[in-house]
Amino acid sequence: MTKTKVLTGITTTGTPHLGNYLGAIKPAIEESWRDDIQSYYFLADYHSLIKGRDPKRIHQSSLEIAATWLALGLDTDRVTFYRQSDVPEIMELNWIIGCMTAKGLMNRAHAYKAAVQDNVENEQNDPDFGITMGLFSYPVLMAADILMFGAKKVPVGQDQVQHLEMARDIAKRMNHHYKTKFVLPEAIVDENTSVLNGLDGRKMSKSYDNTIPMFVPEKKLLKLIRKIKTNSLEPGEPKDPSTCTLFQIFSAFATEEEALAKKAQYEAGAGWGDLKNELFEYLNEKLKEPRERYNELLQDPAFIEAELRKGAEKARAEAAPFLRHIRQAVGIKGFV
Repeated sequence: MTKTKVLTGITTTGTPHLGNYLGAIKPAIEESWRDDIQSYYFLADYHSLIKGRDPKRIHQSSLEIAATWLALGLDTDRVTFYRQSDVPEIMELNWIIGCMTAKGLMNRAHAYKAAVQDNVENEQNDPDFGITMGLFSYPVLMAADILMFGAKKVPVGQDQVQHLEMARDIAKRMNHHYKTKFVLPEAIVDENTSVLNGLDGRKMSKSYDNTIPMFVPEKKLLKLIRKIKTNSLEPGEPKDPSTCTLFQIFSAFATEEEALAKKAQYEAGAGWGDLKNELFEYLNEKLKEPRERYNELLQDPAFIEAELRKGAEKARAEAAPFLRHIRQAVGIKGFV
């Protein structure tokens, strides 16, 4: 059976939260069990340097993210799970394709244009003030991540679709000029991907400081759930579950039958205090086993390191021969 290669990058800039689980981790792990898909998941630690300036935080984030995916059941024998920095071939490919990437293409990247626009609006004399080459050339490294492994499908948010188009442009240019064999990747944007609301009712995001980390201790989990914003309806008054963050979070983990029963509670006028306590009890039970596994993994970083090294060996077994092909194509090779 011919398998479709699917690649997902995970930026190492924070602690995984419930929104990450619902929007990315859960569907990715479920998909990894499909026999018609060859999955690649990598910790994008070089990408994190674009915004991250705290070495300890970047390092800790890599550990927490790897532990989270492993605790939630990622089978590293079925997938290729690696750290970007453990596959040096990616950075070499980044340079090679960068030498064939038009600056004008990078000028049109949304993140760069937004940064320039901010400077203009703030009346900076230099429109490039504070903009690093990491930010400017980010799409080239993203292209290298994808093109190195011949990924055909790349799940992304709507804001990343442009970068996939750039990766295709770069691949086409390389294939045309050097007769290389880059696969043209396709962006997969799941319009049905669930977006979880945070404590304040906005999208759960580190940027809004409104997240519920996946594996906080029980007392902290209860405290955070009790902080979730609700309306002023009193006990006994019917409540609309479709507009409620509490119900949304519950539904993300519940069966269809459990969600229907909970919906009936809302419509019958259950009090917010009771609903919050019940959500805590339900979530705490669901997360208890993976939380224990997560904490065990954090205490055994050598195991996590071994898993990532195993993944890097698998990744490099593909990357090294492909890079030799690219080197040959561009004229970097020995004389005999």
